[in-house]
Amino acid sequence: MVTDTVFGYHSVESLIRREPRRVAALHVQADRQDKRMQALCELCRNQGVSVLPCAKAELDALVTGRHQGVVAVIDTTVEGEAGGMMSEADLTKHLSQVAAPLILILDGVTDPHNLGACLRSADAADVTAVVFPKDKSADVTDVARKVASGAAETVPWVRVTNLARTIESLKQAGVWVIGTDGDAEKTLYEQDLNGPCALVLGSEGAGMRRLTRDLCDFVVKLPMAGSVSSLNVSVAAGICLFEAVRQRGLHKR
Repeated sequence: MVTDTVFGYHSVESLIRREPRRVAALHVQADRQDKRMQALCELCRNQGVSVLPCAKAELDALVTGRHQGVVAVIDTTVEGEAGGMMSEADLTKHLSQVAAPLILILDGVTDPHNLGACLRSADAADVTAVVFPKDKSADVTDVARKVASGAAETVPWVRVTNLARTIESLKQAGVWVIGTDGDAEKTLYEQDLNGPCALVLGSEGAGMRRLTRDLCDFVVKLPMAGSVSSLNVSVAAGICLFEAVRQRGLHKR
């Protein structure tokens, strides 16, 4: 069994509620007996997940970060159901089942905190899938999962071997690819986001790579009124995604 860890109340609770079969065991801080901990342990018992009380020092050794007294060990060989990691082949099948998919592509986002925040925004915006490359990119680590607050288990995401090839495949499937660049002439708010589309955001510093930019059908910018020239990528992703939500009328549900 190949394992990974998820820590923090929100992330762990979301995982156990949605996909308990992926949880090999939940390690909990033995001296934490507050109502929140009791409720989580009761949830585990109801879902058939083993609870292993242990000392805080043992939890500290399992993960790097503020675990809040709970660390879930997950079996990475068990595939997710409604969300979480999927293969490139699964992505194609998944998109074919959605009338007007909304995809978030992250080109070289290397900070796991930013990746986790993007996943959280993607969940809130009901994104069809989040796509990012295997190389020169952050992975969905326990830190990213903690920041995502459960979204890493609910939003379908895929790490692709060749991002350019994936973008070409999306275009062939009828998806419009819309990149973001501070030098673009058109603003985000002038772009039609109602149809099948993929929003592409680049790395925290350099932005999209040249090849990625060249593959985009449209390139837009966020209008900046202040003295700073750009936004944090996770903030920019949230703005772009919720403009799509606004245009699609999803906020009226």
